Amino acid sequence: MIPKKVLIVGGGRAGWTAAAYLNAVLDENGRRPVEIGVVESPEIQGVGAAEAATPNIRHILAVIGIDEIDFLKSVNGTFKQATKFVNWLRGTGDFYYHAFDNSRAQPIDRAAIEWLMSDRSIAFAETVSPQPVICDLGLAPRPLGGQSAAVPLEYAYHMDALKFADMLREVATSRGVKHHRDYVTEVDMADNGDIAAVLTKAGQRLEADLFIDCTGSAALLIDKQLGVKWVDCSQWLLCDREVVMNVDYEDHYSGYVRPYTTATALSAGWVREIPLQNRKTLGYVHCSRYIDEEDARHEMRAFEGRHAQSLETHTVNLKVGHRAKTWARNCVSLGHSGGFIDPLESASLYLSDLGTVTLAEHFPFDDDMAPFAFRYNRIMANRYYEILDFINMHYCLTKRADTEFWREVAKPERINDRLKAKLDFWKFKIPSKSDFVDQRLPRQPEMPLPSGGLPGDHRSPVDTAAVFGLESYESILYGMQFLADECNDWFGTRRPPTRVPNYIIDDLKRAPGTLPPHEVWLKNAIGMPDYRVSPGARR
Repeated sequence: MIPKKVLIVGGGRAGWTAAAYLNAVLDENGRRPVEIGVVESPEIQGVGAAEAATPNIRHILAVIGIDEIDFLKSVNGTFKQATKFVNWLRGTGDFYYHAFDNSRAQPIDRAAIEWLMSDRSIAFAETVSPQPVICDLGLAPRPLGGQSAAVPLEYAYHMDALKFADMLREVATSRGVKHHRDYVTEVDMADNGDIAAVLTKAGQRLEADLFIDCTGSAALLIDKQLGVKWVDCSQWLLCDREVVMNVDYEDHYSGYVRPYTTATALSAGWVREIPLQNRKTLGYVHCSRYIDEEDARHEMRAFEGRHAQSLETHTVNLKVGHRAKTWARNCVSLGHSGGFIDPLESASLYLSDLGTVTLAEHFPFDDDMAPFAFRYNRIMANRYYEILDFINMHYCLTKRADTEFWREVAKPERINDRLKAKLDFWKFKIPSKSDFVDQRLPRQPEMPLPSGGLPGDHRSPVDTAAVFGLESYESILYGMQFLADECNDWFGTRRPPTRVPNYIIDDLKRAPGTLPPHEVWLKNAIGMPDYRVSPGARR
């Protein structure tokens, strides 16, 4: 049988994840052999970006067959158990966690209403999970050696994206994926409007049945060749630039490696801190309308400390939006070529991985791709707007009014209509799982999908909590003191102290006995170097 040919244009993290994952899933499909190739530029960057993943990365690794220890060693990886949000509410040192692990009482989950009826003297996240306190203690989510985990915890990873791409390339090519190091110079089109082949600088003509555009913001195939329009979403997410800086542990090491990502609000956005085994990467995600590039560098260096004053930085421009169709004709766009939201909550990284997994589920073994493209576009658009609502919520609930940026993001016109409908409804009824079943809420406007879809499908995007569910919404809503005023009206101002369930207290008693400090686990399990602690290092 003639193989189905897939060509991924562009390597990097997105391209090689697609190559390795599709190769693993489609290798023995029982229907038709699939040949996968990757063409990427011979030029490889020297230092990879630091990435913070979501727990879905463990599915990616498991399907490809990559061992966790091998992965962490190869990518300078560390554990991520949560995101800690600092100064997002009032800018006075306030913080809260969005943890990956949640423990809820059964058969009825009354965690939210009991917390709202209390004096809220303990953070909501600490009443539904031991993980915020475990993060504060700096503990790894796994014990050392062969010990069993007394407190099973959900987690993800921080990693060097370039090293991960290198690892995936090695795995994929060892299993038959063809690798072309060459420059794409031209695209040949078929008479029916499909892409027929790409031409390279070295004179190759690379044909395929299905092309995957992983060329980043250049969008060589989906935009420049097929002309699929870009849907701008920057009116709801204002940050359009990131200044990035690496702090090598050889130069400055605090003596610990945080087992979580930190997102600290600054004057015109927020800075993310991603700890690896050899360095910490900071990225000031900000809006260029409210701070220029030089002032952003200065603010980030001041945030990090005196040791950062001479460190080099580089700048990345961010474009918030998505393609009207991420699958057009015989081309699928993954990564930034298909869309970008905001670095917050690792949203765009998740979308890229989701695109790969969804493509594997909807792979077109036959010649008619239209039904698969329709479903793929519908699913990806639903997920994009689901994530957009969730990220938008982080900004719009702020009570900060100390800078122009924070005053702007809280304005009603900066809250998208679907999120408005959710927040308005939840002021009458606190969020519950049923709110995400075929979601249609009072005063929610119609918003047909930009992709158009099949005749008769004019439905708005549907939030089914497939990415961020009820527990995630509760973490952000109550971390940002949503319903605080309403609770005073409903329950009065004299309320009982907040109670932490006994099963969480028991978990916290057990955790220090089996879970070592994060940096101790990294040194013993995967050989992280023992760096000298810098004088005056801050926690």
